[in-house]
Amino acid sequence: MHNIKRIRENPDEFDLAMKRRGVQDISSSALLEIDEKYRHLLTQIQGWQSERNSLSQDIGKIKKEGGNADDIIQKVGTLKDNIASAEEQSEQLKSELDKYLVSLPNYFDADVPDGESDEENVVLEVVGEPTQFDFEPKDHVDLGTDLGFLDMEVGAKMSGARFYVTKSGLAHLERALQQYCLDVNTKEFGYVEVNVPFLVKEHTMIGTGQLPKFGEDLFKTDNGYWLIPTGEVPITNLVRESILSEAELPLRFTGLTPSFRSEAGSAGKDTRGMIRLHQFWKVELVSITTPEQSEAEFKRMVEIEETLFQRIGIPYRKIIQCTGDTGFGSLKTYDLEGWFPGQDTYRELTSCSNFGDFQARRMNARYRPGDDKSKSTEFVHTLNGSALSTTRFMVALMENFQNADGSISVPEVLQPYMGGQTKIEAEN
Repeated sequence: MHNIKRIRENPDEFDLAMKRRGVQDISSSALLEIDEKYRHLLTQIQGWQSERNSLSQDIGKIKKEGGNADDIIQKVGTLKDNIASAEEQSEQLKSELDKYLVSLPNYFDADVPDGESDEENVVLEVVGEPTQFDFEPKDHVDLGTDLGFLDMEVGAKMSGARFYVTKSGLAHLERALQQYCLDVNTKEFGYVEVNVPFLVKEHTMIGTGQLPKFGEDLFKTDNGYWLIPTGEVPITNLVRESILSEAELPLRFTGLTPSFRSEAGSAGKDTRGMIRLHQFWKVELVSITTPEQSEAEFKRMVEIEETLFQRIGIPYRKIIQCTGDTGFGSLKTYDLEGWFPGQDTYRELTSCSNFGDFQARRMNARYRPGDDKSKSTEFVHTLNGSALSTTRFMVALMENFQNADGSISVPEVLQPYMGGQTKIEAEN
């Protein structure tokens, strides 16, 4: 959510940001016109209230002295009507202004490159060489189907397209990935593991920016609950309507949650296999920081995600998203794209975003600088990273660790989570 004070003080900055976002139907001048009317009414209301209070005191004195206060009483009544009318108008203006402020995307960090789509994202670093084979590599669907451990057809029979079923070695591998990632996050990098609701109310979705803009991409129950599209939603909302002490920041949370997405705008895209699904598991990272900490925390979060790639052994490249690909609420987003041998390309596996105070304003999440209760509070900064999108990571792992006989080697760091198993093979 935008800070109207910042727009007042830097209207050109706001207009440039919206231009880079491709927003054409609103300008700083239009917002500030509403804001000016709203503030003018507030000033009028305050003046009338002060006059009414003063006249009310006069009425008391006149009556006490036995005088006639009818004229003053009539004037107080007129002021009361004026105040009521102005308050109604001010509420309408405030509602109109807030509707704009909550529906507009965030600013960009200065280093976000211009571009219209993901094809113009900028590669910052390439780590590891694409995996080479002395045989023709299969994609994950053929690998899993041939092993007998991946069944897209039965998933579709139960639930329709974009659902899957794994079993035996692949189901175990998926669980091992999740457990390993959670252990790294908590034991090595100090994140607090949380279990959170998967069904949330509308205000929770608004808090992290999924609503009102992305309603068609979400699933909603018929009694007012929304299924979370990412663990970011409930985990970030852990601090909604809070005033934190500066000493306790940064707060770092991690959790394993399912994610539910309608994929409304993806007809015809990635229809094969486990790339784009209606339901999948993620291990999320969320940090709550002061404004001064957020950039360093962003870099730290990216390094944690890179650690997982490097230890498991997935070749990847690090990119910064351009303006046309950066998410609605994000100041800046880095993606880590893993190498997919079966598709002969890099594809996004994880991302990391800094939202600045954009989500905090929507959630009213604050902290007290210096923990001095005489000081006013400020909004926190929020960050999140998809440390592990399990199904996509599974695809990359299966394809990079496949063998000529159709088996899949288990990366060394995951073997303790697989009971020492070193290879996934078809069962006899």
